Amino acid sequence: MRLARGIAAALFALIVAPAAGLSAVIGGYYYAPQYDYREFFAATDGRQFQVVLAGNPFPGIDPAVVARDLLPMMQAAKPRPALTFAYDKPSPPTRPDYRLVLVFDPANDLNSDPVCAGVPPRFRPGMPGRFYVYAIYCRNDQAMSQTTAWTDATGPTDPRIERLFRELFPVIFSEQQNRWALADPNLR
Repeated sequence: MRLARGIAAALFALIVAPAAGLSAVIGGYYYAPQYDYREFFAATDGRQFQVVLAGNPFPGIDPAVVARDLLPMMQAAKPRPALTFAYDKPSPPTRPDYRLVLVFDPANDLNSDPVCAGVPPRFRPGMPGRFYVYAIYCRNDQAMSQTTAWTDATGPTDPRIERLFRELFPVIFSEQQNRWALADPNLR
C-alpha cells in the first residue's frame, strides 16, 4: 500500500512539474478605490492604448528588438475591449491619459504613483532566464491598478511570455472591480 502511494505521488509530480514550469506567477495586486473596469472599457474600446516599457528584461538583447517582439504577444493576449496596444501616445491624446506601464526588474521599494506621475523608475539587477514585470495601469498621474508577474523565459519571443500576459491582463484590468457596484443594490 505504501509503495502504491509512493508511485502515485511520483507520477503526480511528473505530471504537474512541467505544467507548473509553463505557467506564470502573478503577485499581489492592488486596485485604487477609483478603479472601474467600465471606465477602462469605455476609454480603450476601438482605440489605441499606450504601453510604456521601462527597463529591459533581456539585457543582452537590443531594447528595440525586445519592444518589437513583445507587442504582438501583448496584442494576442489582450483583454476584452477591442483595443490596440501601441508604444506611441494616441493621436489625438486621450484625456484622461490612460496607459499601461510595464517596469522590468523594478526596485523592491518602487511605488506605482510616482511611476504614473513620470518619475523615472528604479531597477534591481535582473535574474538571467527570468522575465519579471511590474504592471501599472495609470490614469493621468495616479495608479488605478498594479500587480507583478514573472515567468522563466529565454528571450522576447519565448511563448511563456504570451502566457504570462494572458494571466496578467485579467488581473490588472479586472472586470470584477466596479466602483459603483457597491452603491447600487441592483448591481450586486
